[in-house]
Amino acid sequence: MNTREPTRIETMTLQYRLPAAAALLAMLFILGVPFSAAAETFFLEQTIQTALKENLDLKIASEETQAAEYTRKARQTEFFPTFSASYEYTYHDQERRYLGALTRPQDENSVAATISQPLFTGLAITNQYKIAELGSDLARHRQQTAQRDIIFEARNAYFSILKAEKIAVVAEQAVEQLTANHKVARDFYQVGMIPYNDLLKTEVELANARQDRIVAENRLKISQTNFNKLLRRPINAPVTLVDIQDYSTLELDLETCLETAKKERKELVVGDLQVEVAAREVELTQSSYFPTITLEGTYFRNETGYAVGSGEPIGFADDPDGWDISMMATWELFKWGKTNSSVREKLSRLSQSRHRRSQIEDAIELEVKEAYLRTQDSESNIRAVEKAVEQAKENFRITEQRYTEQMATTTDVLDAQTLLSRTLTNYYNALYDFKISKASLYRAMGLEKMP
Repeated sequence: MNTREPTRIETMTLQYRLPAAAALLAMLFILGVPFSAAAETFFLEQTIQTALKENLDLKIASEETQAAEYTRKARQTEFFPTFSASYEYTYHDQERRYLGALTRPQDENSVAATISQPLFTGLAITNQYKIAELGSDLARHRQQTAQRDIIFEARNAYFSILKAEKIAVVAEQAVEQLTANHKVARDFYQVGMIPYNDLLKTEVELANARQDRIVAENRLKISQTNFNKLLRRPINAPVTLVDIQDYSTLELDLETCLETAKKERKELVVGDLQVEVAAREVELTQSSYFPTITLEGTYFRNETGYAVGSGEPIGFADDPDGWDISMMATWELFKWGKTNSSVREKLSRLSQSRHRRSQIEDAIELEVKEAYLRTQDSESNIRAVEKAVEQAKENFRITEQRYTEQMATTTDVLDAQTLLSRTLTNYYNALYDFKISKASLYRAMGLEKMP
């Protein structure tokens, strides 16, 4: 819900809006932006989508999600039987016979095909698969967290530029006003209407205003550089944004924000998954206490010659091929306490994961509360400074008029100018800081979209 008309600030700053366009054009020259450059105009949503598309951290997170999913699929195959085959050819220096039967031919080949199915592994295969499955979920939630953070960074970069642009325009307008005041003061001094000291005051204030303009312009350049870096554009590319001065009030209470954060923050889900992974690793290590049982079936063929199927049986066998089935159990009964120590280590890791999960929850609560209070402060500052802007403008207009009529001093004019510039700067700081703080609050709640 909008609390004011979008054009209200234009009404409040009518006098300063007249030279605003000229001041902005002058800034473009100062910043080294050629007018011939066909600068792309960015909207807020366009900025967010471009940042999501170009951000390398998000691409890395996406690849990690795919890698974790492939790991899960690889672990899943361990539930199924495995097949293997082998072929061996041997050439002996001479054949051997026993009781008239050929026991070792000169040329001998053997073929074997085996199918192996694990029957019991102490739940090792199950826990390995579950850990891989949890790893896939972890990677996916971390990718979502990265996406949420990038959306906030895009909003922050966008509003930071808008704020820097407004403050730079205010600084430029202050230089223009003080330049005009300095000209009037010099004329008054030349005809003896004011002392030399008053002229020096205007010159000092003009020099200070020019310094403030340089600082404001550099801050704008830095904001534009950060914007281009976020969107992976050329670092000196011109930046043109669509301004957003209207705002909607924050209608959420702190308790609602905290409850939303508990439901939506992916870091809490990641913390829960990490605890579950640690618990599965304990069970996986404990599987070493149990034997492993495997069922195997093998087909084999041993014959003379080098080509399979063309030779004769070897020795006293009537048939060169055959098959067998075997079940094998292995159990490591004693390893000098290695398994027990490994289990205790995993139990400690599990405790760490639980403590870390509690830390994350505490940090999120603090983050939400700080963002909520900053948003409240910024919104209160907007309402407080809105009236002050109008009053400072009227004060400057009256003081300047009185000065031309020699009813006010140079100091009065300089004070009025300083008050107006500071008030306008405070207003734009409050306005865009509110937008940034509100975006930070929604990020702290784990939400990507804002009303």
